[in-house]
Amino acid sequence: MGKQSAQNPGSRKRKMPNKFHTGRKSHRVEEEKVAASPSSTSSGGLLKDESNGGASEEEISYKEPSMYDKLLMALGSSSKSVAAAYKQRKRQEEGKSDSEEEEEDEDDGTESSSDLEELDDGEEGGNDEFPMKGKFKDPASEDAKTEDDQDTSDSNDQDTSDSDDHKTSDSDDQEISDSDIEQNLGIHSQSAVDASNYLSSFHRQLEHKLTEAEVESLSKKKWTYKWDVPAAGMSKGKWAGTGECFINDVNPDSGYDLKQKLYKHWLDVYNTSGGNDFHSSRQRLFFSLFNSYRDILHCNKKPFYHGGSEEDSSVMDAYIMHCLNHVFRTRDLVMKNDAKVAKYQENAKNEILTDDSLRDHGFTRPKVLILLPIASIALRVVKRIIQLTPSAHKVNVDHMDRFSRDFGSEEDDFMVGIKFTKKSIKLYSDFYSSDMIVASAVGLLKKIDEAKINKEKDVDYLSSIEVLIIDHADVITMQNWDFLKSVVEQLNHQPSQQHGTDIMRIRPWYLDGHASFYRQTIVLSYYSNPDINNLFNKLCTNYHGKVKLVHEYKGVLPKVVCQVRQIFQRFEGDAIENIDDARFEHFATKVFPTIKNSVECGIMIFISSYFEYVRVRNFLKSQNASFCLLHEYAEQKDISRARVWFFEGKRKIMLYTERAHFYHRYKIRGIQNLIVYSLPERKEFYPEVVNMVDGSHDMACTVLFSPFDLLRLERIVGTAPAKRMVSSKMSLFSFA
Repeated sequence: MGKQSAQNPGSRKRKMPNKFHTGRKSHRVEEEKVAASPSSTSSGGLLKDESNGGASEEEISYKEPSMYDKLLMALGSSSKSVAAAYKQRKRQEEGKSDSEEEEEDEDDGTESSSDLEELDDGEEGGNDEFPMKGKFKDPASEDAKTEDDQDTSDSNDQDTSDSDDHKTSDSDDQEISDSDIEQNLGIHSQSAVDASNYLSSFHRQLEHKLTEAEVESLSKKKWTYKWDVPAAGMSKGKWAGTGECFINDVNPDSGYDLKQKLYKHWLDVYNTSGGNDFHSSRQRLFFSLFNSYRDILHCNKKPFYHGGSEEDSSVMDAYIMHCLNHVFRTRDLVMKNDAKVAKYQENAKNEILTDDSLRDHGFTRPKVLILLPIASIALRVVKRIIQLTPSAHKVNVDHMDRFSRDFGSEEDDFMVGIKFTKKSIKLYSDFYSSDMIVASAVGLLKKIDEAKINKEKDVDYLSSIEVLIIDHADVITMQNWDFLKSVVEQLNHQPSQQHGTDIMRIRPWYLDGHASFYRQTIVLSYYSNPDINNLFNKLCTNYHGKVKLVHEYKGVLPKVVCQVRQIFQRFEGDAIENIDDARFEHFATKVFPTIKNSVECGIMIFISSYFEYVRVRNFLKSQNASFCLLHEYAEQKDISRARVWFFEGKRKIMLYTERAHFYHRYKIRGIQNLIVYSLPERKEFYPEVVNMVDGSHDMACTVLFSPFDLLRLERIVGTAPAKRMVSSKMSLFSFA
């Protein structure tokens, strides 16, 4: 419902209220369906003694190699070090000592890893798909040595990483972490059980190993909400979640699980802005919610351009701090493990560590993706990211002037990479060397389309996103929701190239194709609708669970000030996929005949979606009706002419779309009879449109709705009345 046609002339620009502008593109994206790699399985059996036909005294089990093992075996033929690593891994699994393995090699005549040494020398011995030459560094701890000297004016046009972006710059990135030293003590030591109490939510989220049963359950995409608690600051709202309730389980003494530098800086910013109780603040409450690493749906967020600046800013601060915390913790972990690897290699040359505790990489560096609808909103978010970054990490902010110029507009086609180093924030960084990507669905979709056409390009920088923020989802619904859906479907696919990452350091659930189960998605919207709910239910599959806001509405009918009788007519439909047909049938057979036979002018038909608008327009043409059009794609001269014709009675009917009202907020004169063909998504539009009905003794308002319109209906008439209206035996309801 409310989706936009793929053939809409979306390239045209239009004004938005409060200086916002949202264009839409006209092409439809072909959805890719890439099957995830199967999870590893194990099987066992009895080795029978052929001599006597019975079972042997020893039961020998066979474990099918995991995808990680298969990669090691494939690489072993071309790399001595990899072959040695695989043999060591097998010895550990079988519980054999090195001496026992040496004896087996002698007895069985198997080829030792030293016999592969010639293949490992030089560049020709490596594997083309996963080269293992030299000493690899993780993209999460690399900074380009020459990045400050090069021109970055077209860095965002690069779809593959430059080789320099995968070299570590000691001056930028080599930093000892602060609070993580005490929080991560013994994570991989023998006292791991005791140390688990000190694990941050970041480590708990990423170090959990999914079982086959969990993967199977998550793949079914069925969720049961087992608990709910009141939402602070929302008298009629409550948070409902799957799994165990966690909202009240917060320890302020722990710094709310933030890195100490981030926590201290955020507290300073909060106090400087006049705050006096950080513990009870909206920012802190939302941060604790987001820091649970569960998928979140907040569908009643008041946007800043609607007078909800305090709440909107609090939510924005919370998810920004969560994103910064995730990026900095990722970097700390990788740098610690880099130090361990370097120390080990000093004492054990030509060997590769197989310790699972060192598998801390994704396929590529970017870990956070923030999707926003408009460039000017992105400017607001990025400026706040810079403000909330501790001062020591923003001595330099590269290309801020350029960013302010580029993002001071109302365009919906944008994309920028952000890289954090020890002392600087680099805007317009190459996507493969970025920690965060801030983009619109339109901007990302263009990159995805380019990669489909040009095989030399790719969007593998989307393969390792671990935190996805979709803010102002309600505005995105006024663009083209299919674009955003296509982008989310593209996330966490296995990459087409290696991009310089050390495969021995990649987390196993990336290799097994389970990355989407570890990605946290936070959806923030002014309202909920079937499209938003469907994305949250089907494309957000975090193993940790889900939390959503359940809200009761009191309705907006008291805001209708003109004395007009409002008749709500319910029509039935057997399924949601057929509801558009049922709506049109009801209009054509029950409503339009009264319009056609009337001599009255001033009839406005308010329509929510462009699909419905096109259908009704074509129907009116077939009936030779007198009508004019006011829709989101109309030229200004056509809009002015239509308004004059309608006011003067030269056209009997006007078709008016919700998106046209969203972008222009026109005051239409001459309305005597209002027909709401489909309820608006935004609740405030209903009283705004009804109040445009002129003061005539024959004023009328007819509203069509079905049981499938419950989400929209409850925002307009209230939650309790809406539930009665969709289930009542009556089909007509009157409000005055």
